[in-house]
Amino acid sequence: MTTSPPRLAGPLEAATAIRPEREAVDPPTAEGHETRDARRISIALDDVSKVYPNGRRALADVDLVVPDGDFVFIVGPSGAGKSTLIKLLIRDELPTSGTVFVAGRDVRRLSRRDVPRLRRSVGIVFQDYKLLPNKSVYDNVAFALEVTGTPGRQIRSAVDRVLSLVGLTAAAGQFPSQLSGGEQQRTAIARALVHEPRVVIADEPTGNLDPLISWEIIQLLLRINELGTTVLMATHNAEVVTALRRRVVALEDGRVVRDEVGGYHREY
Repeated sequence: MTTSPPRLAGPLEAATAIRPEREAVDPPTAEGHETRDARRISIALDDVSKVYPNGRRALADVDLVVPDGDFVFIVGPSGAGKSTLIKLLIRDELPTSGTVFVAGRDVRRLSRRDVPRLRRSVGIVFQDYKLLPNKSVYDNVAFALEVTGTPGRQIRSAVDRVLSLVGLTAAAGQFPSQLSGGEQQRTAIARALVHEPRVVIADEPTGNLDPLISWEIIQLLLRINELGTTVLMATHNAEVVTALRRRVVALEDGRVVRDEVGGYHREY
């Protein structure tokens, strides 16, 4: 007989279970300011559902806590809700019900002018890179700071730092068309890091890469995580997930059906 998966504990309760030495987390204030305890949690979803106007339910009763410094894989078949979850985290979409906290802010309560500030706390890496073809590697990364009015001296320092981290210092003057797929993805990762975000969300970052280059990108994301940045990676790559033995959150039909350290599939 098939039974429904048990509903997981809400995020504020689960936070204590994930990090037993920490106190329970107070939610951020309604104005979007971080509280002292909220700084310990990068992402928290509490009973979140998303139903689109056509009636399609993309997420249902999702509870999820990601403490600062975690590396989490989000897995599941196409249509499971991974893309919708990411859109909620960067406020491209709003939940139909429930609360979504990212980097200490309740995304539903943010004013329009506060959304760019939230997105500077979250670096996004896409499968298709989304680089500007007429800008060099350096300028693609710098542009993310230029649009926020960052002074030129600070831009130079920040871009040099992240290009060194991703191993692209020598390619700073090249254009996307001159780069390999792996180099383009490294450029996209550098752009995601240049704001020094608290969280990096990688949406199928190895989907267009061959296996060897995929592992190089994964190793880079692990290095970024070791430096203290929370990493949330949505992927279909079962080999990578199973080999790394990190935390895996599995979605099916918009519901969290598994949240544990292990491989891509449940192990019995």
